[in-house]
Amino acid sequence: MCGRYALTLPPEAVRSFFGYAERPNFPPRYNIAPTQPAPVVRAVDGARRFDLMRWGFVPGWVKDLKDFPLVINVRSETAREKPSFRAAFMRRRCLMPADGFYEWHRVGAENRPYLFRRPDRGPFAFAALWETWHSADGSEIDTVALLNTHANGLMSAVHHRCPVILEPTLFERWLDPATSTDDAYAMMQTPPDDLLEMVRITPLVNKVVHDGPEVQQAWRDGEEPRPAAEKPSKPVRTRSRGENADGGQGSLF
Repeated sequence: MCGRYALTLPPEAVRSFFGYAERPNFPPRYNIAPTQPAPVVRAVDGARRFDLMRWGFVPGWVKDLKDFPLVINVRSETAREKPSFRAAFMRRRCLMPADGFYEWHRVGAENRPYLFRRPDRGPFAFAALWETWHSADGSEIDTVALLNTHANGLMSAVHHRCPVILEPTLFERWLDPATSTDDAYAMMQTPPDDLLEMVRITPLVNKVVHDGPEVQQAWRDGEEPRPAAEKPSKPVRTRSRGENADGGQGSLF
């Protein structure tokens, strides 16, 4: 599972790594949570494109959001078979840029948060699926969920599942809808044990309102974490049918 993650690098560093043409000016996000705007890279007419989507996948056939559970993670083993995700796995694969994510380990009555990141602090990509949901009033919401798989040796101490993290050499084939589902399925492997490092952090990440560097403070026994000013997040804006899909996609909020 993965219920919170971070993208804190400068926009140009992310753009260079993922190779899209847009120049979004998004702020560092240390605590991206479900239903919030999530940066996404997808293929449009053969080129990579940056977009924002609601983190919480909704199949196109759903009539009312209240009738469908919040899906932020999709099991990689069954994504190409389940009716909810089958079409997206075939035609709407994407990447979710990140430079860290969080998992919790229950020890007795305590849930201890951990940060997972590359040792060089560089970016990486979650394998993900996207779908556009159409409401009864004609508005549309682009939605996304990341794929998960069996945890590697490092992560298994905390959780039995972990996100699918794709190597840059696989980006082109993953995003190409012409890539067969068999080939895409084969790309979804457990990350190598040495890809990421694990850091126990303070409980500040538990609250969505905390979204600054203090969220990633390393845990020190007896030290009281100091939160920054709390700021409410804004939801992904829906768009009316026919509205330019690029509207508002350059800024996370």
